[in-house]
Amino acid sequence: MNPRLPRRPLGVICALALLALTSVAHAQWKWRDADGRTQYSDRPPPPNVAEKDILQRPNNAVRVAPSSGQAALQGASAAASAATAASAPARPASESSSRDKLEKERKAQEDKARAETAAENCRQAQNSMRILESGVRVRTRGENGETQPMTEQMRQDQIRQAQVVISTSCK
Repeated sequence: MNPRLPRRPLGVICALALLALTSVAHAQWKWRDADGRTQYSDRPPPPNVAEKDILQRPNNAVRVAPSSGQAALQGASAAASAATAASAPARPASESSSRDKLEKERKAQEDKARAETAAENCRQAQNSMRILESGVRVRTRGENGETQPMTEQMRQDQIRQAQVVISTSCK
């Protein structure tokens, strides 16, 4: 047996798992009590502490709303703190900024796809315009699937359609 390896790997694994869980135990609430003193706890503050007096809360922590009987006792201060809680974002600022960043990236990708589509439409319309204005005899497929020569009226209609696409897509 190698003397450098631990004899009890299960004990080492358990110790590492316990060390990993210690960060959960550090979840702390911090609030200012009615006397103005700062309080620290791993549990949420009592219901009579207003939202504005809560200085720090653990990540993903949700404070349980007081029951209707307690809310009646708190009166106007409860209504004010509820309005503050309702206007405050439910998620940390980092989540909303990452959501905004993802939204901007998605919009940028959509804009890029639209620009590529417009460029392709522009290129095809310009090619059609060159062919139609060159005077080369062009054939089209009829309703029955057979090819037939393009009439002058059809040519003019196709030129107008190409001009519309060029004016909207080629910028």
